[in-house]
Amino acid sequence: MATEIERKFLVVGEYKHLAQTSTLLIQGYIASGRRTVRVRISDERAWLTIKGPSQDGGLSRFEWEKEIYGAEARELLTLAEGALIEKRRYLIEHEGHTFEVDEFHGQNEGLTIAEVELEDVTEEFHRPEWLGREVTGERRFYNSHLRSHPYSEWSDEEKE
Repeated sequence: MATEIERKFLVVGEYKHLAQTSTLLIQGYIASGRRTVRVRISDERAWLTIKGPSQDGGLSRFEWEKEIYGAEARELLTLAEGALIEKRRYLIEHEGHTFEVDEFHGQNEGLTIAEVELEDVTEEFHRPEWLGREVTGERRFYNSHLRSHPYSEWSDEEKE
């Protein structure tokens, strides 16, 4: 069984000049809740992903992913619940780890989150200076939550 272990952070500084690549992602959720079924399109590639419930305070969860044809993904996106998530992902190498920095667009404009995947829940890593507050396990920052509760509708208190 595949387990995804990652930590999430708000981004507070400049990072784009450090990116090796950037990609536009469009994704939708066919089912969400404790388990999610996601369809994602990135350039000419597409995936179907199933994620299990969060464990370890949101640090880890089961994840199964399969690459599918773009036409299949576009067809499946017609079944998506709520709004589609649009974001640009920047990949940044920092001291032995790859950070995925997602700059959201559309209804989630203004939100930027960095994730780092780890091999173990206790794995140490060096934090880049542009990482802000950790939001691992905070459901409101999950993409599946943002589709129905977009960042543009959050109060100032929720954004802190």
